[in-house]
Amino acid sequence: MKLSRFEDLDCWKEARQLTRQVYEAIGLSQAWQKDLRLCGQIQAAAVSVMANIAEGFVRHSDKEFVQFLFVAMASAAEVQSHLYVAVDQGYLAKEMFDSIYAQAGKTSRIFPVSLSILERKPHRPDRRNRPDRPDGPDRRNRPDRRKRPDRLSVALVRIANQVTPRKDCARSACQPRH
Repeated sequence: MKLSRFEDLDCWKEARQLTRQVYEAIGLSQAWQKDLRLCGQIQAAAVSVMANIAEGFVRHSDKEFVQFLFVAMASAAEVQSHLYVAVDQGYLAKEMFDSIYAQAGKTSRIFPVSLSILERKPHRPDRRNRPDRPDGPDRRNRPDRRKRPDRLSVALVRIANQVTPRKDCARSACQPRH
């Protein structure tokens, strides 16, 4: 399925849900609403995740799209960091913290999967399937020919491995204090 709109991207949908949750949590806490700096920073970070996905999607090169997705992943981590401040200040309940933190993590982990949409752009010529080549366009359809992963796919696997939660982080050390 070819994607033509950023709204069709799963990672953008997850980022939208993250933004909703952040705004909802702030709306539930009068004290948090008064902390304008933290409130503004976490809202900006959540919105930045959505915006960078959208902006990267409409760029003309895969390289730029990947760069914008990295920025979006960093913004999702920023949301997670700000959540700890909100919990420490008593603005956020543990259940809400866990929900938003998990959504930010889910949003970050889906980026590498979403990068598979880079095959969506029809204007990219397929250099391996040119009829002017001596071996012809049907050379790709031979059953003995395995499809090699391109450099971008290899990079995406590396990204996915970096984004997964670290096992060496003791959960008690990562828990918010109440």
